[in-house]
Amino acid sequence: MRHSAPAIVKQAHLDEPRPGSLTIGYAPSEQSPPTENPPRFSWLPDIDDGGRYILRVSADPGFADDKTRTYKDLAWSFFTPDETLPEGRYHWSYALWDPKTATCSSNWSAVRSFEISEKLPLTPLPGRAARHTASHISHPRLWMNSNRLETFAAAVAKDPDHCGWSDFFAKSAKPWLERPIIEEPKPYPNNVRVATLWRQMYIDCQEAIYAIRHLAIAGRVLGRDDLLDASRDWLLAVAAWDPTGATSRAYNDEAAFRVVVALAWGYDWLHDHLSEEQRNTVRAVLLRRTREVAEHVIAHARIHVFPYDSHAVRSLSAVLTPACIALYGESDEAVEWLDYTVEFLATLYSPWAGTDGGWAEGPHYWMTGMAYLIEAANLIRSYIGFDLYQRPFFQNTGRFPLYTKAPGTRRAGFGDDSTMGDLPGLKVGYNVRQFAGVTGDGHYQWYFDRIKADAIGTEAAFYNYGWWDLNFDELVYRHDYREVAAASPADLPALAVFNDIGWVAIQNNMQDPDQHLQFVFKSSPYGSLSHSHGDQNAFVLYAYGEDLAIQSGYYIAFNSSMHLHWRRQTRSKNAVLIGGKGQYAEKDKALARRAAGRIVEVEENPGHLRILGDATAAYQVANPLVQKAEREIHFVNDSYFVIVDHVECSEPQELQWLCHTVGAPQAGRSSFRYNGRKAGFYGQFIFSSAGMPQITAVEGFPGIDPAELEGLEVHHHICATAPAATRHSLVTLLVPYSLKEPKRIFSFIDDQGFSTDIYFTDVDDQRFKLSLPKQF
Repeated sequence: MRHSAPAIVKQAHLDEPRPGSLTIGYAPSEQSPPTENPPRFSWLPDIDDGGRYILRVSADPGFADDKTRTYKDLAWSFFTPDETLPEGRYHWSYALWDPKTATCSSNWSAVRSFEISEKLPLTPLPGRAARHTASHISHPRLWMNSNRLETFAAAVAKDPDHCGWSDFFAKSAKPWLERPIIEEPKPYPNNVRVATLWRQMYIDCQEAIYAIRHLAIAGRVLGRDDLLDASRDWLLAVAAWDPTGATSRAYNDEAAFRVVVALAWGYDWLHDHLSEEQRNTVRAVLLRRTREVAEHVIAHARIHVFPYDSHAVRSLSAVLTPACIALYGESDEAVEWLDYTVEFLATLYSPWAGTDGGWAEGPHYWMTGMAYLIEAANLIRSYIGFDLYQRPFFQNTGRFPLYTKAPGTRRAGFGDDSTMGDLPGLKVGYNVRQFAGVTGDGHYQWYFDRIKADAIGTEAAFYNYGWWDLNFDELVYRHDYREVAAASPADLPALAVFNDIGWVAIQNNMQDPDQHLQFVFKSSPYGSLSHSHGDQNAFVLYAYGEDLAIQSGYYIAFNSSMHLHWRRQTRSKNAVLIGGKGQYAEKDKALARRAAGRIVEVEENPGHLRILGDATAAYQVANPLVQKAEREIHFVNDSYFVIVDHVECSEPQELQWLCHTVGAPQAGRSSFRYNGRKAGFYGQFIFSSAGMPQITAVEGFPGIDPAELEGLEVHHHICATAPAATRHSLVTLLVPYSLKEPKRIFSFIDDQGFSTDIYFTDVDDQRFKLSLPKQF
């Protein structure tokens, strides 16, 4: 009798491709040490999207069993353990896992090492089993469960002003009883996007959230069937909208996101007020629409590999979190999507930031991203008890708008910003107040109070009401978080450095609007990616109650003529053009990331702050002749700025120095001046190695579609052109002042010897010396 040979199981080959500029990397490592305990592990996934993994972490480089922790059957190539590690040195590697045989099915990866110090914050993520156990299947479950709802309803019955309830009910719930149900948005004419119709579709879907969510919550809290009936009618109407029509993700993702949120809150809070047939109808549509978003995020955008997708990453917080919590226990897909979401937020979030709390896309998109993250973090915390806010980024990120979008500023910021020159929007204040509740920092509460006071009357503006209902935000915050006493920013450090994103900010006298100065400098490793611009080594300046050196133009709409050809481009910045060219700021993401800058050095001494930025790579993408593009900022005696530009090229190139203002500046032979309503500043070109520049004042936005500018104020800029040379050293003095107290800084040059020494002095004989080595 013949016996067949036993089958030989062939082990799969694990490859480890080199990460690209747009992908995640292998972490932690010697080059990318952990910033939390436990570390956040990530690696590039197997070519098969269905691949699963085993991870081993050991104090022994040989992975002895008694010193090794093993995590099996991991669904994704990123992972946060549920346990912290003792202080010491560790080693890790990963392999493919076969769930059928419950064995390692490939070779092990290269071994990477890292250190755990006792100072790292402790932020473990409960494992999937623990999270599933903590989840409950009763309704409601978004924000409140039945027990909390009962307690809250009793408190409102006793005190109608409890947590701001009376305002919420009067302004955000009751009006929807009288409003007709919004009709389903129609496609664009000939399916060509029109900005005004996009905005109307956007607000229609946002109002669907308000009507359904607020009527349902009010009905449950007050026990009123009329409110619940009205919410149900809205819910069923929205559920009948075509999932493949104008509000699908593929057609208009912003509209689609809002429809899913409206359906999720309605399904959850009205669950017991719907018939079985109605529940089935709404559940089916909610699941279908959620699946469209989830498949795009996970299978198409693949943000766990390519995380620099602003909308896809935001949809985890804005869409998948509420939808998957509402569907939990009623869809296996929703459970998996929620696991993906929580694990991404706990591990890879945020691709736009580091632990110091900055946000590479700028303070406006920090506002947007944080608004939805806050909603998601609060929902996750209330549902399964996991607190994302303990991660160091969230502990620090309130500093970012505090230092880069201070109260009173309008145009002194970087990145896309849809406030169109208005004061900081209310939501940025509400976001910062959230971090007051999280951290107890009273400076954040002060910021909220100032922003809210300054923004009175803007509550109905599109960038406020069109995105969020602040009465609902107030209700949730006051229910969930403690009151924090405001603390004046007078005791804050003047300097904030956000190394991870390459931003440096100065805030002087923020507590006093008449003496307040904000200066922000940027040289970012993120380049012009996403909502960032070609603005490496650029600066903005606000002083004495007025924006002086501004971010020019208007964010009318993404991909508008103004956006693409002015706002994103270096010519709209307080920066330099080299040979008439700026930095790469077009649509190729790889080139946009390559067009980067970096903060080389920041020095702080009494009476003198020095910042050095290198934007060489940012200019080289568009102009290969550039060999060096450095800018040095000196802030002297809390009073004035000396800016030194060092540029080198392989062939002679002109250097154009740009400075943008709201109104018309006056141009002289060697200087320029701009006076606003409260404040002004002057610039003086003190030294130019290539010969003194020719100064011209320019009005408007050359080359931009005039139709986009109707009704908008025209901006101006100074263009100072230095003669063509292979090397440029240009020294510029910039002096801001209050119109009540004009200011002058005097200077002279001593160029004997092997350096050019430039002396600056004020009326009190406080001196600053700048030395430039001579080139021989």
